[in-house]
Amino acid sequence: MGAALRRIQLGSALSAFGLGFTVPYLYVYVAQVRDLGAGTAGVVLAVFAMAALAVLPFTGRAIDRRGPLPVLIVAAGAAAVGACALGLSDSVTAAVLSAVVLGAGTAVMQPALATMLVWCSTAATRTRAFAMQFFLQNLGLGIGGLVGGQLVDVDRPSSFTMLFLIEAAMFLVLGVVAATVRMPRAPSLPATPSVDGAAPKGGLRVLLSHKAMVQLCVLGFVIFFACYGQFESGLAAYGTEAAGIEPSTLGIALAANTAVIVVAQFVVLRLVERRRRSRVIAWVGLIWAFAWIVAGYAGLGHGSQTMATAAMISTYALFGLGESMLSPTVAPLVADLAPESMVGQYNSAFALVKQLALAVGPAVGGPMGATLHGPYIVTFVLFSLGITVLALKLGRQLTPVQDAPLAAAPSRVVAVSLPESEPAAAPTAVR
Repeated sequence: MGAALRRIQLGSALSAFGLGFTVPYLYVYVAQVRDLGAGTAGVVLAVFAMAALAVLPFTGRAIDRRGPLPVLIVAAGAAAVGACALGLSDSVTAAVLSAVVLGAGTAVMQPALATMLVWCSTAATRTRAFAMQFFLQNLGLGIGGLVGGQLVDVDRPSSFTMLFLIEAAMFLVLGVVAATVRMPRAPSLPATPSVDGAAPKGGLRVLLSHKAMVQLCVLGFVIFFACYGQFESGLAAYGTEAAGIEPSTLGIALAANTAVIVVAQFVVLRLVERRRRSRVIAWVGLIWAFAWIVAGYAGLGHGSQTMATAAMISTYALFGLGESMLSPTVAPLVADLAPESMVGQYNSAFALVKQLALAVGPAVGGPMGATLHGPYIVTFVLFSLGITVLALKLGRQLTPVQDAPLAAAPSRVVAVSLPESEPAAAPTAVR
């Protein structure tokens, strides 16, 4: 990695480390430590998704017009303010408003960081850059959660305040580190005139006319709905209600998920980076379908409690294996599909789809996982198989270089996929 890419990865890892301090304990903090009740805690958690949905539609244009660096610095500053305020909140209004600021800041950081990774990488290095980011973020979240768990005490609100201040400090570190990055191009992307002198087309209409990107967004929604949207809602409810596992075992299962990602990421990367991305994603759907079947055995197989517990932990571990296969495929594919002047908008659109799935997933999966055990498993086995079908369908819309950049482009020249309204032939040199 170059110096700029190393600094971006360092800042991203430290911000994830800060998030790990507070994310596992947010519900307990609001509901019990500040004694604001379970209803307020639920509202605070929902506000994070709502704030993201409010700001992400405007984030892409800001990134493409101003560049990702200033957008990231502003977002990191806002997130730091929100974290500090939440750590000091002792009323419903203060907690909700703080969550709005924190949620908006962290949501904007995602596409800004992704665009910086795109600018600081080439088609040949982009796969590894995004895999490294995913690895470091999971490592940071895991370590932050473990350290935070040793510091908190529900009888001492000041211990939780300290966690939020640490989180705020990590966001500020991200902003400072980002400010030292020398981007390999100008901080803003000037619009390159077309042959007839008109400015290139951009915006939502162009994105929606791009069949491959629309199909990738649909696929992304199903991926996040069927996996991440179930971790702490439907799957957790199913595990405790149907499989009868202890709530503390869910922490072990989540640790197993993170451990598989950390251990397997670069082994998996060697296996998938020269293969077709659409085929790799299709395999993830099959792995997750098997994971849901294993979960079905845990809750519906009438085995021993030990076997049920082992099956639930294995389910989370299998999800981790699939996640380690997705990290070097999906995010780089979004970048490779984007026209030169719309990288930020494409990244923001995909982040928006992710947030929608994370908002809808718990609302659908939570009640099903708690009460409709059999239909819940069948539904998500089918959703996982849907990932496989959608991935294979997407593969027919991709050029060979987009689907397998390292295998198809030894000359390191990338053919850029353009929306249908634009000429389709123009390959461009790697950015």
